[in-house]
Amino acid sequence: MLPDNTLESFTLALRLGANGLETDIWCTSDGQVVLDHDGVVRRFGRQRPISNVARNQLPAYIPSLSELFDTCGVDFDLSIDVKDEKAFDSIVDIARENNFDLNRLWLCHHKIDTTCAMRKRFDDVRFVDSSRLSRIKEGVERRVATLSQHGVDVLNMHITDWNGGFVTLAHKFDVLAFGWDLQFDYVIERGLRLGLDAVYSDHVDVLVDMYSAEIGHAPRR
Repeated sequence: MLPDNTLESFTLALRLGANGLETDIWCTSDGQVVLDHDGVVRRFGRQRPISNVARNQLPAYIPSLSELFDTCGVDFDLSIDVKDEKAFDSIVDIARENNFDLNRLWLCHHKIDTTCAMRKRFDDVRFVDSSRLSRIKEGVERRVATLSQHGVDVLNMHITDWNGGFVTLAHKFDVLAFGWDLQFDYVIERGLRLGLDAVYSDHVDVLVDMYSAEIGHAPRR
């Protein structure tokens, strides 16, 4: 398996048949938007936040968002976990500069207030409320009603948080249901059968095979 958030891993995922990519984004000290999961780098024997490091001081394996488009093109959906709130404007600007279809850009954040505020600023981008069931104190029905009211497109939860009733509730309010951490074939099958609208997995080959099998057995309409 290739390291996460590298150009090599994104290229392989598309070659294996993925129709979407997922990444985490941070801003460097000089305002560049880069892709990395943890947001820290080791320099001179100690860890430093990416926000405190200039772009030209980062390891070569950490790509920028522009380099992702240069390498992989624009024919895919792109889900971005926005780790640094200062990055929202730059992400949208870079996507536009690269002629990326903003309707295929899904910006995820764990704070619902931030997500709703960003929704008002960017009409043509998709927004995702990424949460856990344990953090939704008001209940799933109230949460999806709030998302629908503010025009947020998606509720994204861990696969173990979803059940058929929650998926139905989301769809009742015209909110899409996404699930993450589907790493095994039986988990992917469960997610697809629940009716999730998108699933996230590190194992693209297994995901593509399971999705193809599920579609193949689905009744034609």
